[in-house]
Amino acid sequence: MYLYKYLFITLLSTFIVTQSIAQAVVAEEATRPEPKYEFRGVWIATVVNLDWPQNARATAEVQKRDLIAQLNSHQQTGINAIMFQVRPAADAFYAKSREPWSKYLTGKQGEAPDYDPLEFAVDEAHKRNMELHAWFNPYRATFDNKFSVLASDHITRTKPEWFFVYEGIKLFNPGIPEVREYIVQVVLDVVKNYDVDGIHMDDYFYPYPARGQTINDADAYAEYGGDFDNVKDWRRDNVDKLIHMLADSIHKYKPTMKFGISPFGIWANRSQHPDGSETNGGSSYIENFADTRKWMQEGWIDYINPQIYWHIGYRLAPFEKLLNWWSNNTYNRHLYVGQAPYRFYEPRSPAYKNPSEIPNQLRLIRANPRAQGSVYFRSQSLVGNANHLADSLKEDFYRYPALPPPMLWLDSVPPNAPQNFIGKAEKKSILLKWSMPLPAKDNEPVYGYVVYRFQVNEKFDLGDPRNILHIQYNTEPVYLDTNVQPGKTYFYVVTALDRLKNESERTPTIAVTLPAL
Repeated sequence: MYLYKYLFITLLSTFIVTQSIAQAVVAEEATRPEPKYEFRGVWIATVVNLDWPQNARATAEVQKRDLIAQLNSHQQTGINAIMFQVRPAADAFYAKSREPWSKYLTGKQGEAPDYDPLEFAVDEAHKRNMELHAWFNPYRATFDNKFSVLASDHITRTKPEWFFVYEGIKLFNPGIPEVREYIVQVVLDVVKNYDVDGIHMDDYFYPYPARGQTINDADAYAEYGGDFDNVKDWRRDNVDKLIHMLADSIHKYKPTMKFGISPFGIWANRSQHPDGSETNGGSSYIENFADTRKWMQEGWIDYINPQIYWHIGYRLAPFEKLLNWWSNNTYNRHLYVGQAPYRFYEPRSPAYKNPSEIPNQLRLIRANPRAQGSVYFRSQSLVGNANHLADSLKEDFYRYPALPPPMLWLDSVPPNAPQNFIGKAEKKSILLKWSMPLPAKDNEPVYGYVVYRFQVNEKFDLGDPRNILHIQYNTEPVYLDTNVQPGKTYFYVVTALDRLKNESERTPTIAVTLPAL
Protein backbone atom coordinates (compact mmCIF):
# COMPACT_ATOMS: atom_id res chain seq x y z
CA MET A 1 0.00 0.00 0.00
CA TYR A 2 2.85 2.39 0.84
CA LEU A 3 4.37 1.89 -2.61
CA TYR A 4 1.11 2.77 -4.37
CA LYS A 5 0.69 5.83 -2.17
CA TYR A 6 4.26 6.90 -2.91
CA LEU A 7 3.79 6.45 -6.64
CA PHE A 8 0.53 8.41 -6.55
CA ILE A 9 2.06 11.31 -4.62
CA THR A 10 5.14 11.34 -6.86
CA LEU A 11 3.01 11.29 -9.99
CA LEU A 12 0.76 14.05 -8.64
CA SER A 13 3.63 16.34 -7.64
CA THR A 14 5.40 15.70 -10.93
CA PHE A 15 2.21 16.46 -12.81
CA ILE A 16 1.80 19.77 -10.97
CA VAL A 17 5.40 20.84 -11.66
CA THR A 18 5.20 19.70 -15.26
CA GLN A 19 1.94 21.53 -15.84
CA SER A 20 3.14 24.78 -14.28
CA ILE A 21 6.28 24.84 -16.40
CA ALA A 22 4.48 23.78 -19.56
CA GLN A 23 1.73 26.35 -19.13
CA ALA A 24 4.37 29.06 -19.27
CA VAL A 25 5.13 28.15 -22.88
CA VAL A 26 1.76 26.86 -24.10
CA ALA A 27 0.32 30.32 -24.79
CA GLU A 28 3.37 31.33 -26.78
CA GLU A 29 3.50 27.95 -28.50
CA ALA A 30 -0.12 28.29 -29.64
CA THR A 31 0.77 31.37 -31.71
CA ARG A 32 4.17 30.12 -32.84
CA PRO A 33 4.22 28.89 -36.45
CA GLU A 34 5.06 25.25 -37.03
CA PRO A 35 8.79 24.86 -37.72
CA LYS A 36 9.77 24.28 -41.32
CA TYR A 37 13.20 23.10 -40.18
CA GLU A 38 13.33 20.58 -37.34
CA PHE A 39 15.35 17.45 -36.71
CA ARG A 40 13.00 14.56 -35.90
CA GLY A 41 15.06 11.47 -35.26
CA VAL A 42 14.74 8.01 -33.76
CA TRP A 43 17.37 5.48 -32.70
CA ILE A 44 17.14 1.99 -34.18
CA ALA A 45 19.21 -0.13 -31.78
CA THR A 46 20.63 -3.39 -33.08
CA VAL A 47 22.61 -4.48 -30.02
CA VAL A 48 21.00 -7.61 -28.52
CA ASN A 49 18.28 -7.11 -31.17
CA LEU A 50 16.61 -4.36 -29.14
CA ASP A 51 14.83 -2.84 -32.14
CA TRP A 52 16.06 -4.64 -35.23
CA PRO A 53 16.33 -7.29 -36.45
CA GLN A 54 13.86 -8.71 -34.00
CA ASN A 55 15.06 -12.19 -34.93
CA ALA A 56 18.78 -12.66 -35.62
CA ARG A 57 18.14 -16.03 -37.24
CA ALA A 58 15.38 -14.88 -39.59
CA THR A 59 15.89 -14.90 -43.33
CA ALA A 60 17.06 -11.79 -45.14
CA GLU A 61 13.58 -11.23 -46.55
CA VAL A 62 11.96 -11.39 -43.10
CA GLN A 63 14.53 -8.97 -41.69
CA LYS A 64 13.98 -6.59 -44.60
CA ARG A 65 10.22 -6.65 -44.09
CA ASP A 66 10.76 -5.99 -40.39
CA LEU A 67 12.91 -2.91 -41.13
CA ILE A 68 10.54 -1.61 -43.80
CA ALA A 69 7.62 -1.89 -41.38
CA GLN A 70 9.50 0.20 -38.80
CA LEU A 71 10.54 2.80 -41.37
CA ASN A 72 6.97 3.03 -42.69
CA SER A 73 5.70 3.57 -39.16
CA HIS A 74 8.26 6.32 -38.53
CA GLN A 75 7.48 7.99 -41.84
CA GLN A 76 3.79 8.10 -40.92
CA THR A 77 4.69 9.56 -37.52
CA GLY A 78 6.67 12.37 -39.16
CA ILE A 79 10.22 11.26 -38.37
CA ASN A 80 12.81 12.63 -40.80
CA ALA A 81 16.04 11.02 -39.54
CA ILE A 82 17.10 7.51 -38.52
CA MET A 83 20.01 6.80 -36.16
CA PHE A 84 20.88 3.28 -37.30
CA GLN A 85 23.27 1.27 -35.12
CA VAL A 86 25.88 -0.27 -37.41
CA ARG A 87 28.64 -1.22 -34.92
CA PRO A 88 27.35 -2.44 -31.57
CA ALA A 89 30.57 -4.16 -30.38
CA ALA A 90 33.52 -4.05 -32.81
CA ASP A 91 31.33 -5.84 -35.34
CA ALA A 92 29.46 -4.76 -38.45
CA PHE A 93 26.02 -4.40 -39.97
CA TYR A 94 27.61 -3.64 -43.33
CA ALA A 95 29.62 -5.63 -45.87
CA LYS A 96 32.48 -3.22 -46.57
CA SER A 97 34.02 -3.57 -43.15
CA ARG A 98 37.31 -4.62 -41.59
CA GLU A 99 35.37 -6.13 -38.69
CA PRO A 100 33.32 -9.36 -38.65
CA TRP A 101 29.58 -9.49 -39.26
CA SER A 102 27.54 -8.93 -36.12
CA LYS A 103 26.04 -11.94 -34.37
CA TYR A 104 22.84 -9.92 -34.04
CA LEU A 105 22.29 -10.43 -37.77
CA THR A 106 22.77 -14.16 -38.18
CA GLY A 107 23.15 -15.54 -34.67
CA LYS A 108 26.88 -16.11 -35.08
CA GLN A 109 29.59 -13.50 -35.30
CA GLY A 110 31.34 -13.53 -38.66
CA GLU A 111 28.54 -15.34 -40.47
CA ALA A 112 27.39 -13.28 -43.44
CA PRO A 113 23.75 -12.47 -44.18
CA ASP A 114 22.45 -12.60 -47.75
CA TYR A 115 22.39 -8.82 -48.12
CA ASP A 116 24.07 -5.61 -46.95
CA PRO A 117 21.84 -4.25 -44.14
CA LEU A 118 23.34 -0.75 -44.11
CA GLU A 119 23.01 -0.34 -47.86
CA PHE A 120 19.44 -1.56 -47.67
CA ALA A 121 18.61 0.73 -44.73
CA VAL A 122 20.08 3.79 -46.46
CA ASP A 123 18.11 3.15 -49.65
CA GLU A 124 14.85 2.56 -47.82
CA ALA A 125 15.26 5.58 -45.53
CA HIS A 126 15.98 7.87 -48.46
CA LYS A 127 12.94 6.54 -50.34
CA ARG A 128 10.89 7.76 -47.38
CA ASN A 129 12.62 11.17 -47.33
CA MET A 130 14.50 10.41 -44.12
CA GLU A 131 18.18 10.94 -43.41
CA LEU A 132 20.19 7.99 -42.13
CA HIS A 133 23.02 8.50 -39.65
CA ALA A 134 25.33 5.54 -39.09
CA TRP A 135 25.53 5.00 -35.33
CA PHE A 136 28.81 3.65 -33.93
CA ASN A 137 29.71 2.51 -30.45
CA PRO A 138 33.36 3.60 -30.42
CA TYR A 139 35.02 1.62 -27.63
CA ARG A 140 32.86 -1.41 -26.76
CA ALA A 141 34.45 -4.56 -28.16
CA THR A 142 32.14 -7.19 -26.66
CA PHE A 143 28.71 -6.99 -25.07
CA ASP A 144 29.20 -10.02 -22.83
CA ASN A 145 31.95 -12.28 -21.51
CA LYS A 146 31.45 -15.08 -24.01
CA PHE A 147 34.87 -14.49 -25.53
CA SER A 148 35.21 -18.07 -26.80
CA VAL A 149 32.49 -17.57 -29.43
CA LEU A 150 34.04 -14.46 -30.96
CA ALA A 151 35.09 -14.75 -34.60
CA SER A 152 38.68 -15.78 -35.19
CA ASP A 153 39.40 -12.45 -36.88
CA HIS A 154 37.73 -10.31 -34.21
CA ILE A 155 40.03 -7.49 -33.15
CA THR A 156 40.14 -8.73 -29.54
CA ARG A 157 41.80 -11.90 -30.83
CA THR A 158 44.21 -10.29 -33.28
CA LYS A 159 45.19 -7.35 -31.03
CA PRO A 160 44.56 -8.52 -27.43
CA GLU A 161 46.96 -5.89 -26.06
CA TRP A 162 44.54 -3.13 -27.11
CA PHE A 163 41.87 -4.05 -24.55
CA PHE A 164 41.01 -4.08 -20.87
CA VAL A 165 38.16 -5.97 -19.21
CA TYR A 166 35.61 -3.99 -17.21
CA GLU A 167 32.42 -5.50 -15.76
CA GLY A 168 33.11 -8.66 -17.71
CA ILE A 169 33.29 -7.11 -21.18
CA LYS A 170 36.26 -6.11 -23.29
CA LEU A 171 36.76 -2.43 -24.08
CA PHE A 172 39.24 -0.70 -26.33
CA ASN A 173 41.90 1.20 -24.40
CA PRO A 174 41.50 4.80 -25.63
CA GLY A 175 45.00 5.73 -24.45
CA ILE A 176 46.73 3.65 -27.13
CA PRO A 177 47.37 5.71 -30.31
CA GLU A 178 46.90 2.68 -32.57
CA VAL A 179 43.42 2.16 -31.11
CA ARG A 180 42.38 5.67 -32.06
CA GLU A 181 43.73 5.25 -35.58
CA TYR A 182 41.96 1.92 -35.94
CA ILE A 183 38.59 3.38 -34.89
CA VAL A 184 38.99 6.25 -37.35
CA GLN A 185 39.60 3.76 -40.16
CA VAL A 186 36.56 1.71 -39.10
CA VAL A 187 34.37 4.80 -39.38
CA LEU A 188 35.94 5.83 -42.69
CA ASP A 189 34.97 2.46 -44.17
CA VAL A 190 31.37 3.67 -43.91
CA VAL A 191 32.08 7.27 -44.88
CA LYS A 192 33.81 6.19 -48.09
CA ASN A 193 31.51 3.37 -49.12
CA TYR A 194 27.95 4.24 -48.07
CA ASP A 195 25.56 7.07 -48.86
CA VAL A 196 24.87 7.87 -45.21
CA ASP A 197 23.95 11.41 -44.18
CA GLY A 198 25.86 11.45 -40.92
CA ILE A 199 28.17 9.67 -38.50
CA HIS A 200 26.71 9.34 -35.01
CA MET A 201 28.33 8.18 -31.78
CA ASP A 202 26.65 7.31 -28.50
CA ASP A 203 27.71 7.95 -24.90
CA TYR A 204 29.99 4.97 -24.29
CA PHE A 205 33.53 6.37 -24.21
CA TYR A 206 35.36 5.35 -21.04
CA PRO A 207 33.06 3.02 -19.08
CA TYR A 208 30.53 4.23 -16.55
CA PRO A 209 31.87 3.71 -12.99
CA ALA A 210 30.96 0.40 -11.39
CA ARG A 211 31.58 -0.63 -7.81
CA GLY A 212 34.71 -2.74 -7.42
CA GLN A 213 35.89 -2.14 -10.99
CA THR A 214 39.15 -0.54 -12.10
CA ILE A 215 40.15 0.78 -15.50
CA ASN A 216 43.35 -1.13 -16.15
CA ASP A 217 45.21 1.44 -18.21
CA ALA A 218 48.21 2.07 -15.95
CA ASP A 219 50.66 0.67 -18.50
CA ALA A 220 49.30 2.87 -21.27
CA TYR A 221 49.40 5.89 -18.97
CA ALA A 222 53.03 5.14 -18.09
CA GLU A 223 53.92 4.88 -21.78
CA TYR A 224 51.84 7.69 -23.31
CA GLY A 225 50.82 9.99 -20.44
CA GLY A 226 54.09 11.83 -19.92
CA ASP A 227 52.56 15.26 -20.54
CA PHE A 228 49.92 14.80 -17.82
CA ASP A 229 50.18 14.84 -14.03
CA ASN A 230 46.64 13.52 -13.69
CA VAL A 231 45.38 10.31 -15.27
CA LYS A 232 41.88 11.81 -15.54
CA ASP A 233 43.09 14.69 -17.69
CA TRP A 234 45.06 12.22 -19.82
CA ARG A 235 41.94 10.11 -20.35
CA ARG A 236 39.93 13.17 -21.41
CA ASP A 237 42.69 14.11 -23.81
CA ASN A 238 42.62 10.62 -25.32
CA VAL A 239 38.93 10.96 -26.16
CA ASP A 240 39.49 14.52 -27.40
CA LYS A 241 42.13 13.22 -29.79
CA LEU A 242 39.76 10.60 -31.23
CA ILE A 243 36.94 13.10 -31.80
CA HIS A 244 39.29 15.63 -33.40
CA MET A 245 40.78 12.96 -35.68
CA LEU A 246 37.32 11.76 -36.67
CA ALA A 247 36.10 15.28 -37.42
CA ASP A 248 39.08 16.03 -39.65
CA SER A 249 38.93 12.66 -41.43
CA ILE A 250 35.16 12.58 -42.01
CA HIS A 251 35.07 16.10 -43.42
CA LYS A 252 38.18 15.53 -45.51
CA TYR A 253 36.53 12.67 -47.39
CA LYS A 254 33.00 14.09 -47.41
CA PRO A 255 32.84 17.80 -46.54
CA THR A 256 29.05 17.74 -46.23
CA MET A 257 28.92 14.68 -43.95
CA LYS A 258 27.36 15.46 -40.57
CA PHE A 259 29.17 14.30 -37.44
CA GLY A 260 27.34 14.19 -34.11
CA ILE A 261 27.65 12.82 -30.59
CA SER A 262 24.93 11.69 -28.19
CA PRO A 263 26.41 12.02 -24.70
CA PHE A 264 24.99 11.38 -21.26
CA GLY A 265 22.53 14.16 -20.40
CA ILE A 266 24.77 15.93 -17.86
CA TRP A 267 28.13 17.32 -18.98
CA ALA A 268 29.17 18.25 -15.44
CA ASN A 269 27.40 19.34 -12.29
CA ARG A 270 28.19 22.82 -11.01
CA SER A 271 29.60 21.21 -7.87
CA GLN A 272 32.15 19.47 -10.11
CA HIS A 273 32.93 22.28 -12.56
CA PRO A 274 32.13 26.01 -12.43
CA ASP A 275 30.62 25.84 -15.91
CA GLY A 276 28.41 22.88 -15.12
CA SER A 277 24.64 22.65 -14.79
CA GLU A 278 22.48 23.01 -11.67
CA THR A 279 22.12 19.26 -11.34
CA ASN A 280 23.26 16.46 -9.06
CA GLY A 281 23.87 13.34 -11.09
CA GLY A 282 26.47 11.41 -13.02
CA SER A 283 28.31 13.35 -15.70
CA SER A 284 30.15 12.61 -18.92
CA TYR A 285 33.04 14.97 -18.09
CA ILE A 286 33.84 13.22 -14.81
CA GLU A 287 32.66 9.65 -15.38
CA ASN A 288 33.18 9.00 -19.09
CA PHE A 289 36.10 11.42 -19.52
CA ALA A 290 34.19 12.89 -22.45
CA ASP A 291 34.46 16.69 -22.68
CA THR A 292 31.55 17.05 -25.06
CA ARG A 293 31.24 20.78 -24.41
CA LYS A 294 34.81 21.28 -25.64
CA TRP A 295 34.00 19.43 -28.86
CA MET A 296 31.28 21.97 -29.55
CA GLN A 297 33.55 24.87 -28.63
CA GLU A 298 36.24 23.64 -31.00
CA GLY A 299 33.77 23.00 -33.82
CA TRP A 300 34.76 19.35 -34.08
CA ILE A 301 31.19 18.10 -34.13
CA ASP A 302 28.19 19.39 -36.04
CA TYR A 303 25.52 18.48 -33.53
CA ILE A 304 25.18 17.43 -29.92
CA ASN A 305 22.38 15.06 -28.97
CA PRO A 306 22.37 14.85 -25.14
CA GLN A 307 20.28 12.10 -23.62
CA ILE A 308 18.07 14.15 -21.28
CA TYR A 309 16.14 11.15 -20.05
CA TRP A 310 14.65 12.81 -16.95
CA HIS A 311 11.30 14.48 -16.52
CA ILE A 312 10.41 18.12 -16.13
CA GLY A 313 10.90 19.16 -12.50
CA TYR A 314 13.00 16.10 -11.59
CA ARG A 315 14.80 16.92 -8.33
CA LEU A 316 18.31 15.79 -9.30
CA ALA A 317 18.36 16.63 -13.01
CA PRO A 318 15.37 18.65 -14.25
CA PHE A 319 14.73 18.36 -17.95
CA GLU A 320 14.12 22.09 -18.30
CA LYS A 321 17.39 23.10 -16.63
CA LEU A 322 19.42 20.70 -18.73
CA LEU A 323 17.73 21.87 -21.91
CA ASN A 324 18.65 25.45 -21.06
CA TRP A 325 22.21 24.51 -20.10
CA TRP A 326 22.87 22.65 -23.32
CA SER A 327 21.25 25.38 -25.40
CA ASN A 328 23.62 27.90 -23.79
CA ASN A 329 26.61 25.74 -24.70
CA THR A 330 26.02 24.88 -28.35
CA TYR A 331 28.56 27.38 -29.74
CA ASN A 332 26.52 27.81 -32.92
CA ARG A 333 26.25 24.10 -33.59
CA HIS A 334 22.99 22.17 -33.54
CA LEU A 335 21.26 20.81 -30.45
CA TYR A 336 18.97 17.79 -30.85
CA VAL A 337 17.53 16.62 -27.53
CA GLY A 338 17.50 12.91 -26.75
CA GLN A 339 14.10 12.00 -25.28
CA ALA A 340 12.97 8.84 -23.55
CA PRO A 341 9.60 7.34 -24.53
CA TYR A 342 11.02 3.95 -23.46
CA ARG A 343 10.67 5.06 -19.84
CA PHE A 344 6.90 4.67 -20.11
CA TYR A 345 7.53 0.94 -19.75
CA GLU A 346 9.57 1.32 -16.55
CA PRO A 347 7.45 0.55 -13.46
CA ARG A 348 9.27 3.11 -11.29
CA SER A 349 9.09 6.05 -13.71
CA PRO A 350 5.70 7.53 -12.78
CA ALA A 351 6.37 10.86 -14.51
CA TYR A 352 6.55 9.06 -17.84
CA LYS A 353 3.12 7.54 -17.24
CA ASN A 354 1.77 11.07 -17.71
CA PRO A 355 0.83 11.34 -21.43
CA SER A 356 1.67 15.07 -21.34
CA GLU A 357 5.29 14.61 -20.18
CA ILE A 358 7.05 14.26 -23.53
CA PRO A 359 4.65 16.64 -25.35
CA ASN A 360 5.46 19.26 -22.70
CA GLN A 361 9.16 18.58 -23.21
CA LEU A 362 8.63 19.15 -26.92
CA ARG A 363 6.94 22.47 -26.21
CA LEU A 364 9.95 23.56 -24.18
CA ILE A 365 12.32 22.47 -26.95
CA ARG A 366 10.38 24.40 -29.57
CA ALA A 367 10.26 27.48 -27.36
CA ASN A 368 14.06 27.44 -27.13
CA PRO A 369 15.59 29.20 -30.18
CA ARG A 370 18.89 27.33 -29.82
CA ALA A 371 17.36 23.84 -29.95
CA GLN A 372 16.65 22.33 -33.36
CA GLY A 373 14.86 19.08 -32.65
CA SER A 374 14.63 15.72 -30.92
CA VAL A 375 15.76 12.11 -31.17
CA TYR A 376 13.70 9.39 -29.48
CA PHE A 377 14.99 6.30 -27.75
CA ARG A 378 13.94 4.01 -29.20
CA SER A 379 12.32 2.67 -32.37
CA GLN A 380 10.08 0.01 -30.82
CA SER A 381 8.78 2.51 -28.26
CA LEU A 382 7.60 4.80 -31.04
CA VAL A 383 6.30 1.97 -33.20
CA GLY A 384 4.45 0.65 -30.15
CA ASN A 385 2.93 4.10 -29.60
CA ALA A 386 4.17 4.22 -26.00
CA ASN A 387 1.74 6.37 -23.98
CA HIS A 388 0.20 7.50 -27.29
CA LEU A 389 3.31 9.51 -28.18
CA ALA A 390 3.26 8.50 -31.85
CA ASP A 391 -0.35 9.66 -32.03
CA SER A 392 0.60 13.01 -30.48
CA LEU A 393 3.42 13.46 -32.96
CA LYS A 394 1.37 12.44 -35.98
CA GLU A 395 -1.72 14.45 -35.12
CA ASP A 396 -0.13 17.49 -33.52
CA PHE A 397 3.60 18.18 -33.34
CA TYR A 398 4.60 16.51 -36.62
CA ARG A 399 1.35 17.02 -38.50
CA TYR A 400 3.23 18.94 -41.19
CA PRO A 401 6.52 17.90 -42.77
CA ALA A 402 9.85 19.46 -41.80
CA LEU A 403 13.33 19.51 -43.26
CA PRO A 404 16.41 18.79 -41.14
CA PRO A 405 17.97 22.18 -40.43
CA PRO A 406 20.86 23.27 -42.73
CA MET A 407 24.40 23.43 -41.36
CA LEU A 408 25.75 26.62 -42.84
CA TRP A 409 29.28 26.05 -41.52
CA LEU A 410 29.49 22.97 -43.76
CA ASP A 411 27.69 24.41 -46.79
CA SER A 412 25.86 27.71 -47.17
CA VAL A 413 25.46 27.78 -50.96
CA PRO A 414 21.92 26.91 -52.14
CA PRO A 415 21.21 25.16 -55.43
CA ASN A 416 19.63 26.94 -58.34
CA ALA A 417 15.90 26.68 -58.96
CA PRO A 418 14.48 23.80 -60.99
CA GLN A 419 13.74 24.54 -64.63
CA ASN A 420 10.88 23.95 -67.09
CA PHE A 421 8.21 23.41 -64.45
CA ILE A 422 4.91 22.25 -65.89
CA GLY A 423 1.70 20.65 -64.63
CA LYS A 424 -1.34 19.06 -66.18
CA ALA A 425 -4.52 17.37 -65.08
CA GLU A 426 -4.62 13.60 -65.57
CA LYS A 427 -7.91 11.86 -64.74
CA LYS A 428 -8.31 12.33 -60.97
CA SER A 429 -4.80 13.69 -60.31
CA ILE A 430 -2.36 16.42 -61.31
CA LEU A 431 1.02 15.51 -62.80
CA LEU A 432 3.93 17.85 -62.09
CA LYS A 433 7.22 17.71 -63.99
CA TRP A 434 10.38 19.81 -64.01
CA SER A 435 14.03 19.68 -65.07
CA MET A 436 17.13 19.67 -62.92
CA PRO A 437 18.52 23.13 -62.17
CA LEU A 438 21.73 24.54 -63.56
CA PRO A 439 24.83 23.71 -61.47
CA ALA A 440 25.13 25.62 -58.18
CA LYS A 441 27.97 28.06 -57.55
CA ASP A 442 29.79 25.42 -55.52
CA ASN A 443 28.89 22.63 -57.99
CA GLU A 444 27.18 20.75 -55.16
CA PRO A 445 24.74 18.36 -56.85
CA VAL A 446 21.00 18.59 -56.33
CA TYR A 447 19.80 16.07 -53.77
CA GLY A 448 16.05 16.56 -53.62
CA TYR A 449 13.02 18.75 -54.15
CA VAL A 450 10.19 20.35 -52.20
CA VAL A 451 6.76 20.69 -53.83
CA TYR A 452 4.50 23.43 -52.44
CA ARG A 453 0.78 23.74 -53.11
CA PHE A 454 -1.64 26.62 -52.56
CA GLN A 455 -5.29 27.17 -53.24
CA VAL A 456 -7.19 30.29 -54.23
CA ASN A 457 -6.84 33.12 -51.69
CA GLU A 458 -4.09 31.35 -49.76
CA LYS A 459 -0.91 33.27 -48.94
CA PHE A 460 2.10 32.07 -50.93
CA ASP A 461 4.31 31.51 -47.87
CA LEU A 462 7.15 29.04 -48.39
CA GLY A 463 8.17 29.37 -44.77
CA ASP A 464 4.97 27.75 -43.55
CA PRO A 465 5.24 23.93 -43.63
CA ARG A 466 1.46 23.65 -44.01
CA ASN A 467 2.07 24.56 -47.65
CA ILE A 468 4.56 21.73 -48.24
CA LEU A 469 2.86 19.08 -50.30
CA HIS A 470 5.80 16.73 -50.71
CA ILE A 471 9.54 16.34 -50.02
CA GLN A 472 11.58 13.89 -52.04
CA TYR A 473 15.22 12.79 -52.08
CA ASN A 474 17.21 11.19 -54.89
CA THR A 475 14.27 10.71 -57.22
CA GLU A 476 13.12 11.71 -60.68
CA PRO A 477 11.89 15.32 -61.12
CA VAL A 478 8.24 14.35 -61.19
CA TYR A 479 5.37 14.20 -58.70
CA LEU A 480 1.76 13.02 -59.00
CA ASP A 481 -0.67 14.89 -56.74
CA THR A 482 -3.60 12.57 -56.10
CA ASN A 483 -5.11 14.51 -53.19
CA VAL A 484 -7.14 16.86 -55.39
CA GLN A 485 -10.82 17.60 -55.98
CA PRO A 486 -12.64 18.02 -59.31
CA GLY A 487 -13.40 21.61 -60.27
CA LYS A 488 -10.71 23.12 -58.05
CA THR A 489 -7.68 25.16 -59.10
CA TYR A 490 -4.33 24.50 -57.44
CA PHE A 491 -1.16 26.59 -57.53
CA TYR A 492 2.25 24.93 -57.35
CA VAL A 493 5.91 25.87 -57.02
CA VAL A 494 8.98 23.63 -56.64
CA THR A 495 12.36 24.26 -55.02
CA ALA A 496 15.59 22.24 -55.10
CA LEU A 497 17.60 20.96 -52.12
CA ASP A 498 21.25 20.06 -51.76
CA ARG A 499 22.52 17.38 -49.41
CA LEU A 500 22.50 19.70 -46.39
CA LYS A 501 18.98 20.94 -47.12
CA ASN A 502 19.95 24.36 -48.41
CA GLU A 503 16.95 25.38 -50.50
CA SER A 504 16.84 27.14 -53.86
CA GLU A 505 14.62 29.96 -54.98
CA ARG A 506 11.23 28.77 -56.20
CA THR A 507 10.11 28.12 -59.71
CA PRO A 508 7.50 30.35 -61.34
CA THR A 509 4.01 29.48 -60.10
CA ILE A 510 1.83 27.26 -62.24
CA ALA A 511 -1.94 26.89 -61.89
CA VAL A 512 -3.74 23.68 -62.76
CA THR A 513 -7.51 23.13 -62.66
CA LEU A 514 -8.84 19.64 -62.30
CA PRO A 515 -11.90 19.40 -64.57
CA ALA A 516 -15.26 18.96 -62.90
CA LEU A 517 -16.82 15.53 -63.24
